[in-house]
Amino acid sequence: LRSRPPEHEKPPAVANGELRINGKGKKLRKPRTIYSSLQLQALNQRFQQTQYLALPERAELAAQLGLTQTQVKIWFQNKRSKYKKIMKQG
Repeated sequence: LRSRPPEHEKPPAVANGELRINGKGKKLRKPRTIYSSLQLQALNQRFQQTQYLALPERAELAAQLGLTQTQVKIWFQNKRSKYKKIMKQG
């Protein structure tokens, strides 16, 4: 007869790709990405050329900068949003 570990020793449950503790509670988020000045320079330069990247362009840029495609995608989304907000203000 094996004894079960106490509740507080249970490993965190993973549901829908979200890490949860005790199967409930807040989603544990990845820490915020800190971009190097070189990465930011390249991202900003590319954004000035085009506000939207095709998938192969995104993959290439991510590989060049040592980032994931998701990080590049989110950076561009945030930058477009910020840009539109600034344009709206005049």
